[in-house]
Amino acid sequence: MQKTEGNTLYPIFLKLNKLDTLIVGGGNVGLEKVGFILKNSPDANITMVSIDFLPELIEKIKGFNVELIKRAFEETDLEGRNIIVCATDDRSLHERIVTLTRESKILVNVADTPDLCDFYLGSIVSRGDLKIAISTNGKSPTLGKRIRQYLEDALPNNTQTIIDSLHTFRNTLTGDFQSKVEALNEITKKISDRED
Repeated sequence: MQKTEGNTLYPIFLKLNKLDTLIVGGGNVGLEKVGFILKNSPDANITMVSIDFLPELIEKIKGFNVELIKRAFEETDLEGRNIIVCATDDRSLHERIVTLTRESKILVNVADTPDLCDFYLGSIVSRGDLKIAISTNGKSPTLGKRIRQYLEDALPNNTQTIIDSLHTFRNTLTGDFQSKVEALNEITKKISDRED
C-alpha cells in the first residue's frame, strides 16, 4: 500500500438530527462550537454540560434543540452519545473524557488540541444545497477561514437555482449509467465555462 503525504482525513457529512451530540463547556469556546454546529445543522440534537453558561450562549440556542445542564461533567453524560465536543480550558478533563470514550467508540473533538481529536470541525461554505468543507488537518484554522471567505465570494449567488435545474435535468435522463454521467458532465462543463 502506498503511503499518502499530506492530509489523510476522510471528509463526511453527518445528519446531526439523527445523532446525539454532547458539548462539554459553556464559555466562549462552547459558544463558538454550538454556534458553528447550529449554523450548519440547525436541526441537530445537542446537550451542553457546564458549571455556567454565557448569557450570549443561552440567547444563541433559543429556538434550537439544545438542552443545557448546569453542573460539572459526569461520566454518565456520555451515555447514548454519538459525538462529544470538549470546549473547556481544562486539558485534564478533556483527557479524561477521551479515555472514557475509547471503549464506547464515541467520536471526540477537543477544541484546539488536535492530538486528542478523532475529527476536526473545519471551515464550511454553504450555498443552499451546496456545502463545501475545508480542512488544514488541524494545522491552520485561520487559513481554512480565509479559503472559506474566498469561496463564498467566488460562488455565484444563483448556485441553488443551478443545483435545482441540474437535479430536474438529471431526472429526465434515460439510458445506462455511463451515458447519464456523460450528459451531466457536458452540461456542468457548459455551466462552469459560462461562469469564467
